[in-house]
Amino acid sequence: MKILFLAPQPFFQERGTPIAVRLAVKVLAARKDDRVHLLTYHEGSNAQIPHTTHQRISAPSFLSHVGPGLSWKKLLLDVIFFFSVLKLLWNNRHDQFDLIHAVEESVFISLFLKPFFGVPYIYDMDSSLSLQMVEKLPFLSPLRGLFEFMERRAVKGSMAVVPVCDALAVIADRHGSQDTHILRDISLLDMEGDQSTELDLPSNLRQELSLKDDDVTALYIGNLESYQGIDLLLYSFAHIAQTVPHAHVIIIGGIEKHIASYAALAKSLGVTERVHFTGPRPVSHLNHYLMQADILLSPRTLGNNTPMKIYSYLHSGKPIVATKLPTHTQVLDVNVAQLADARKDAFGEALRELFESKQKREEIGARGRALAEQKYTFDVFQQRLNDLYDRVGEKVEPHHSEDLSQTTRVISK
Repeated sequence: MKILFLAPQPFFQERGTPIAVRLAVKVLAARKDDRVHLLTYHEGSNAQIPHTTHQRISAPSFLSHVGPGLSWKKLLLDVIFFFSVLKLLWNNRHDQFDLIHAVEESVFISLFLKPFFGVPYIYDMDSSLSLQMVEKLPFLSPLRGLFEFMERRAVKGSMAVVPVCDALAVIADRHGSQDTHILRDISLLDMEGDQSTELDLPSNLRQELSLKDDDVTALYIGNLESYQGIDLLLYSFAHIAQTVPHAHVIIIGGIEKHIASYAALAKSLGVTERVHFTGPRPVSHLNHYLMQADILLSPRTLGNNTPMKIYSYLHSGKPIVATKLPTHTQVLDVNVAQLADARKDAFGEALRELFESKQKREEIGARGRALAEQKYTFDVFQQRLNDLYDRVGEKVEPHHSEDLSQTTRVISK
């Protein structure tokens, strides 16, 4: 099949959706009779994926530095993205794409253009866009019915929906999905190997932060958007800090504005000496930093899709403290994580229990690692995605007959 893969994100960047896109394109491009044309936003580093044509949209410089989630920049870029897709389909009308793999909001572009070009699409559902918009912008709540109607149309018009978790699968089925095929994210540990150089070695966090040998560390890795619950984490830690004097919280990730805001909150709560903000670090160092922690944290308070980092957390063999919400509980249970309500007293007590018990940390961590190796590896991901495309491919009639032995190309327009 000749596949048009639509990913309206900066690519490549070391965060959730672009990482998932790279994994999926890597699998599809390795299929014997398939070839992939990847269309992304204009910014990001080059990710060399064999047998893939990577094209970036053309956009003005003021639309750079697009972060995750809804923003005015992203809305403008999606307009440009629409016309880029339209041009691609028009230019290929005599050797048309057989299938579109549409990530997130690009599904609406695929739905709109389907009657004109006749190209079917798969909906790669990384989140519920209707829910995401209302959570991000509460004043849009009166329009939720309209957003759900649009989402339902996109689902019904697809050949298949590929949600990343159970909660999204429920939404897809409720909207009338013809074929719902859950494709969970996976652990990123050991995916890229150790790419560090002598000038780019991951630091020893204990040395860097001047921690003592008997200090116990709880580590968070990720962006610092409001839905991640960093405020809950800080309030929870402040709630128990006096009773666990050797406990420290380390937060890796975030942009300067968010770091400054949460650092100010930590100071106001009196825990600034024991909460450490390191800023962003390379994903290639992820394994090293997880191994240095005693506890791993996911205090997320909004959303229904499971954070990608959870799978690497499990694989690390370190215990997890997470909020007891569907975003986590569709993957985690009390056997492999310390789950707590999203309140400072409950989350704080869950933290305290692991800070104080090395034995419990080791037991939970070992069970988590066993689960990750069973369910959340690249081999499992590859098999699941191939199963879907084998099934969908039987329903798609190819329109092309070109030689598939191409190498990676990057097109900037």
